[in-house]
Amino acid sequence: VQLQASGGGLVQAGDSLRLSCKASGRTFRRGDLAWFRQSPGKEREFLAAITWGSGNTHYADSVRGRFTISRVDAKSTVYLRVNPVTPEDTAVYSCAADTFGYDINYGSNRKYDVWGQGTQVTVSS
Repeated sequence: VQLQASGGGLVQAGDSLRLSCKASGRTFRRGDLAWFRQSPGKEREFLAAITWGSGNTHYADSVRGRFTISRVDAKSTVYLRVNPVTPEDTAVYSCAADTFGYDINYGSNRKYDVWGQGTQVTVSS
């Protein structure tokens, strides 16, 4: 499985933003996909995860209510919507997949065996 994140760019504070993460290489029908972000000088931060089969979602407390994760099976794509964006959302956003079903906390980097290249999001005030 390969993951490709897209949808980043320069946005204004207060706008909404939708990022995409497309899975390719094989049909993705199980496991968990997650979004992380990393700002300069900060550790990678877990944002949200979705279980592909059930559609169950999991959010970091810091983004709950403002971030929404969703998926479209037919497109093998997971989305992350941010509404509204703030300057503090400026970061590189990456998606990751747990294709083995590891019983590890969703927020742990160790859970995910496939990582995609990130997409830069810059929010101007």
